[in-house]
Amino acid sequence: MTDKTVDLRSDTVTQPTPAMRAAMLEAKLGDDVFGDDPSVNALQEKIAAMLGFEAALFVPTGTQSNLCAILSHCQRGDEYIVGQMAHCYRWEGGGAAVLGSVQPQPLNHQADGTLALADIEAAIKPDDAHFARSRLLALENTLGGKLLPFEYLQQATQLAAAKGLRRHLDGARLFNAAVAQAAQTGSDTRTEARRISQCFDSVSVCFSKGLGAPIGSALCGSRDVIARAHRIRKMAGGGMRQSGLLAAAASHALDHHIERLAQDHALARRLADGLAGIEGLQVEAPQTNMVFIDLSGAAKAQAAGLLGHLADHGIRATGLYRLRFVTHLDVEAAGVDRAVAAIRNYFKD
Repeated sequence: MTDKTVDLRSDTVTQPTPAMRAAMLEAKLGDDVFGDDPSVNALQEKIAAMLGFEAALFVPTGTQSNLCAILSHCQRGDEYIVGQMAHCYRWEGGGAAVLGSVQPQPLNHQADGTLALADIEAAIKPDDAHFARSRLLALENTLGGKLLPFEYLQQATQLAAAKGLRRHLDGARLFNAAVAQAAQTGSDTRTEARRISQCFDSVSVCFSKGLGAPIGSALCGSRDVIARAHRIRKMAGGGMRQSGLLAAAASHALDHHIERLAQDHALARRLADGLAGIEGLQVEAPQTNMVFIDLSGAAKAQAAGLLGHLADHGIRATGLYRLRFVTHLDVEAAGVDRAVAAIRNYFKD
């Protein structure tokens, strides 16, 4: 096995850069439960201002950030409309239902990751005692690496607002979406991140994925929403003490790691291009930093041994008949090329 592992499982596996570690060591600290950690306060002010909100709340995880958002917008007996493959519905342990008695109303996605406007409207319940109260529309951008079209975001959130629903964005990879959108519009990434965010009443942003911080997310919204979220964070055990060490890493990421996400997107395209044409592999053209590959025919019959073969070559990935590869700041072009060579070698027969 080669010494240097190429880890393509997720952008959550990133390690802090030396500069980020230095920022963490130099962070000024206080007790954030008392509200006096200066590094946390500075981060909250920075991300709120960047995305155009009144306030923000630093939390340990994106799961907790989404939970705080949903329970801030909804009460017991309410429901939120969400996609079947949305993280806050499928992969967060049913937290809103378990902890908040808030019912999810999942909808099927269209091929581009959107929820059909007609489906959203049809899912909104009348004011009738037989039904949960429709209170919130929750979208995710990017979703499975796909950029939700900005015109669609405007239409969906305007529909929700017209029907009296609040609007939350799981923007775990918001800045990946903003980089991709900026490439389309010719604008800059930070402008596009703000444009996307301003379609919503609250936005969750993750620092520990493509931005490369070790821990943490932020929930942005109005002062009232963040005040409610603060109480929920406390109940959920998310109140941290000298968490400025972590906030400093996130702040460094916002200052230095946003624009470089374009490199991850380029590497994803390099990986997809390198795997094109292999019989039995259907490679989705990546829009951001994720490459999905569906196996069929003879390739599908060989699927069971692929991850072991890649591991023997120092490459880590996930999946079986549908594979996912995620590029990030700890992946270089040489690593992508090694992955391409190993996969091609495996299927060469």
